[in-house]
Amino acid sequence: MEKKPFNPGPRPPRPQNGPNRRPQNNKDANAINEHIRAREVRLVGDNIENGIYTIQEARRMAEDLELDLVEISATANPPVCKILDYQKYLYQQKKKQKEAKAKSVKVVIKEIRFGPQTDDHDYNFKLKHAMGFLQEGSKVKAYVFFKGRSILFKEQGEVLLLRFANDLEEYGKVEQMPLLEGKRMIIMISPKKKA
Repeated sequence: MEKKPFNPGPRPPRPQNGPNRRPQNNKDANAINEHIRAREVRLVGDNIENGIYTIQEARRMAEDLELDLVEISATANPPVCKILDYQKYLYQQKKKQKEAKAKSVKVVIKEIRFGPQTDDHDYNFKLKHAMGFLQEGSKVKAYVFFKGRSILFKEQGEVLLLRFANDLEEYGKVEQMPLLEGKRMIIMISPKKKA
């Protein structure tokens, strides 16, 4: 007897637009149209009379305006909904997030490198640079790089970094104490908040 392959039949087409479309990303998406589960909703907005309506009335009003019914606040009692173009709403939300991200403070990290036996002149030169970096609001990542056998001087490197942090005490605070990572001993200093 010959086996026939399983054929579930044709799939119904998925709605792309219209009242039954689902929000794309479920993480922070609002319920829209048929996906709103409340019996009554509080409608707010410019193009309608604000008030409490049954879900059927609210959906009908949205359909008449050829727009979507979007749940803005699901935790309110009854949930707050707005009649608007959902795609346009999503676009505006993304635009706001992008603007907020652009306005957020970007942290700049400046690196300063020492050898385990850095002389005083070189140390003071690098210290001045670090002061400038901290005053302009950048973090400073100072490290001592150990080449070959110089790893034997790791205590010397730690003393150097602690002295460096101590000399920068009025400009910044230590975020991470000296820590040996491979051939580097690193200390992080962040700028002090201006009062």
